[in-house]
Amino acid sequence: MTPLEKFLLFVAAPTVLALSLIEAVVLSRRDRYDWRALGVSVFDLVVRIAVSILLPLSLAAPIVNWASEHRFATIEFDVWYALPLLFIGQEFCYYWYHRAAHRVRWFWGNHSVHHTPNELNLSAAYRIGPFGKLTGTALFFVPMVLIGFPMRVVLATLTLNLLYQFWLHATWIPKLGWLEYVFNTPSAHRVHHAANPEYLDANFGGVLIVFDRLFGTYVAERDDVPCRYGLVHPMKSYNPLRVEFTQWISLARDLAAARTARAFFGHLLMPPGWSPHGGGSTTAELRSRSREGGAAREGGVAPANITGS
Repeated sequence: MTPLEKFLLFVAAPTVLALSLIEAVVLSRRDRYDWRALGVSVFDLVVRIAVSILLPLSLAAPIVNWASEHRFATIEFDVWYALPLLFIGQEFCYYWYHRAAHRVRWFWGNHSVHHTPNELNLSAAYRIGPFGKLTGTALFFVPMVLIGFPMRVVLATLTLNLLYQFWLHATWIPKLGWLEYVFNTPSAHRVHHAANPEYLDANFGGVLIVFDRLFGTYVAERDDVPCRYGLVHPMKSYNPLRVEFTQWISLARDLAAARTARAFFGHLLMPPGWSPHGGGSTTAELRSRSREGGAAREGGVAPANITGS
């Protein structure tokens, strides 16, 4: 077991678990608290640790190994630009991984688990899904290896990135002024977890929010649009196996029913909700229907039902 793995297992995991339990006790005394959802998150954490130890496989391993052998340079950490480049480069790669995790159904299969809680709190932070390695998420960080960073260092930096995001899942922290323009904050992350059409597929940054602003995916939290947390089609079950595998089973069924290559690869690589016949429930389609519904209400016409709203 590497030092990083020991740190995650014996320091990070107990710490985030303890802090989430403290928050749970405090919130339960103020109002109701979904203890069963916390139990599902703990299950996910335990299973993810077990999978990481027992099945240390990665779909991306062959490409990572190739990139290590053919890297353009070797960056030593005694130069001034090494740490800033590592931080910014990893953050840039994380942004595109996270965006793909919402926009490519194959990656969404695992990442969707993180969005199943219908209430946002600290326990949701460690409900991440156990199959990240098996889906090949490390592919997005291969550019860091090519320019000269060891993959173990990149993954260590990613771990720190994810640990930073733990506190972002607290709904009781208000907006943080000028920090909202640079850093990912609880307010920005509340938007990310919201299923409202206005908020879908936004705020993908890890520590920083600047790449969202640069690439047009930043959405600010609005006082007039309270966040509804969870999936577009809410996960109502507390069965941990349903939480972990519902999206994978749905994808498998769609792939089995596909009759053309376009349909097969569309289900695999297009956004969640995509349909080969149109009329699906992708983010763009949901927003279009939401706008049509709003226009109909303003015109005094009863809107049609919006699938998944």
